[in-house]
Amino acid sequence: MRMSKSQHGFTLLELLVASSIGITVSLVMMSLFKTGMDATIRVTQRAETQQNVRAAIELMTKDISLAGAGLPSGGLQLGTAGLSKFACNQTGTCYITGDTYPNSGGGTPNYMYAIEPGFGVGVQNGAVIPAAPGQVNSSITTAYCDYNFPLSNFKFTFPSSTTASVAVVNGGVTPNNILAPGGLQVGDLLMFQVSLPSNGAAGNVNGNSLVQTAAVVAEITGIPNNTAITFNTGDPLNFNFSSGSNNLASVAGASGVANAQTNVCRLQVVSYFLQVPAAGGTVQQPRLMRQVNGLNAVPVADGIINLQFTYDVIDTVSGTVVANQQNPIGAGESPSLIQKVNIWIMGSSLTTYGNRSQSMYLATSVSTRDMSFCNSYSASSTVCQ
Repeated sequence: MRMSKSQHGFTLLELLVASSIGITVSLVMMSLFKTGMDATIRVTQRAETQQNVRAAIELMTKDISLAGAGLPSGGLQLGTAGLSKFACNQTGTCYITGDTYPNSGGGTPNYMYAIEPGFGVGVQNGAVIPAAPGQVNSSITTAYCDYNFPLSNFKFTFPSSTTASVAVVNGGVTPNNILAPGGLQVGDLLMFQVSLPSNGAAGNVNGNSLVQTAAVVAEITGIPNNTAITFNTGDPLNFNFSSGSNNLASVAGASGVANAQTNVCRLQVVSYFLQVPAAGGTVQQPRLMRQVNGLNAVPVADGIINLQFTYDVIDTVSGTVVANQQNPIGAGESPSLIQKVNIWIMGSSLTTYGNRSQSMYLATSVSTRDMSFCNSYSASSTVCQ
């Protein structure tokens, strides 16, 4: 008799069912893993973008909030012999177009406002940023006195119209020389203003108020040592004029009057704009740049692809605020009457993971507390000061 053995195994149907279940479970696990990875990437990109955008906003907010601090109300008339520049360095590179100071309200050219709006000129060399198509990029330039390095510790005298001698008022003060850390350097702008006795009598200031001369701005072209500064003509920013008015020669003459008091502060003329750098023939991510006085621009935030400003400006005719004005100068409004600056900034993630990137807008408003004040409740008409 032939003996039969029982052999256990799977049928084809059982194998198909088991395989289907295994494949389904694997697909579900892979999908969950991909979903988790995508979520991690999105969170990382958003955190990175938000960090860059917030850093840019905070830095711009600081400079804009200080605009006008220490400057004459309404700004100041610069030298009349030519046009001075901003947003340029010592080698002659100008980072934005329209880099000369505009006309004053009376039509006199070369007028420094505490805020210089740069509508439509927010990208160096006019470069195109494809990631933000159709968006207007603007720049902004602010001016204020830098009180972090107080020049009240020094006495300035003028052996000539292009040279200043510097002496420490009190040897125990800090800083005790102009080349101390954070001190003066070539390309810095100094604002001079001389106070004279009101009666003009030399040697007699008792009982007489002091009358201030017009403020004058000069660019440092050399610092031979810690007791001397030169302001040679032909400076890169074109502030040091040898002719016309509102130049350093007028300050040098007035400071020689008996009992005259010379007040000096270092200006911080700060420009913000976008740059599209190129490295090795490859276009890199746009970034926000910050440039001070006549120094080189430095990057402050990467991945910034759009920068826009609008301004709330007081209209002197109607006495009301014109809100969200993009181009105050073009609209006939005075930048000295800007009351608030509205900022829109768009950032894009630096890590793309292929074609996947995150972008986000951040907006804020900054009050210009040191700008001109207008009393729209005056009985006759709006009075600005």
